[in-house]
Amino acid sequence: MVLFPNCKINLGLNIISKRSDGYHDLESVFYPILIREAVEIIENENFEFSNSGWVIEGDKQNNLCLKAYQLLKKDFPHLPTVQMHLHKAIPMGAGLGGGSADGAFTLKLLNEKFDLSLSETQLIDYASQLGSDCPFFILNKPCFAKGRGDLLEQISLDLTSYKFMIIHPGIHISTAWAFSQLSERLQQPDNSKSIKEIIQRPLSIWKDELKNDFEEPVFAHFPEIKKIKDELYNAGAVYSSMTGSGSAVYGIFKKEDHIAVSFPKKIFTLEVNA
Repeated sequence: MVLFPNCKINLGLNIISKRSDGYHDLESVFYPILIREAVEIIENENFEFSNSGWVIEGDKQNNLCLKAYQLLKKDFPHLPTVQMHLHKAIPMGAGLGGGSADGAFTLKLLNEKFDLSLSETQLIDYASQLGSDCPFFILNKPCFAKGRGDLLEQISLDLTSYKFMIIHPGIHISTAWAFSQLSERLQQPDNSKSIKEIIQRPLSIWKDELKNDFEEPVFAHFPEIKKIKDELYNAGAVYSSMTGSGSAVYGIFKKEDHIAVSFPKKIFTLEVNA
């Protein structure tokens, strides 16, 4: 059985405060984007995990697909051993949530394949144990996110009359590093407008009001990422932003627009409809 995890972008991202548990309170809007990878699970005598596509750095035991299986196995000891294959098509360290999607979709896949009868609420609870962004991919609809990104409110937001260009410059941004760059800013009063309020206003005003707090420190260290955003605006984007803590940058264009941008071949570029 196969499912196809998709990625997401952040429409605005305000980091509000650091919490006593080490996480940060934030607000953002998560919007699903149909760049997909694949997770396949079949019953197998021995547990096996393999992957293809983008190279996954580090210890495989930290992969969220494996952690999702282990999490359910604790509560469902009868869960069979499986062979699992992950094909990575979403760049990592890009702010697109590919790893979180993989973990959440693995929970959904195991639930469906082995008739675990878990409700959406229960799946969200398991997903929250995997990571902050994982619960979103259980819902997989536009959501206003609060807390550490796990408190979700579905919102009415339809961008199907637009198309997106997603640019990944091949730079891996450590989320921990990105948060460390905001320590001084978090000591200042937060006078920003609520993203939930801004997102309901015409898209034409987002450029001036919808901000990602990570852009300032990331652009200072990686000016080539800022250059991508500038080039997307020069090409006619109605709105452009870095997503999450980076390094991917997206531009939102009118569907009828021809996007005339050119980046080096090493830069991952994809045009996709909403």
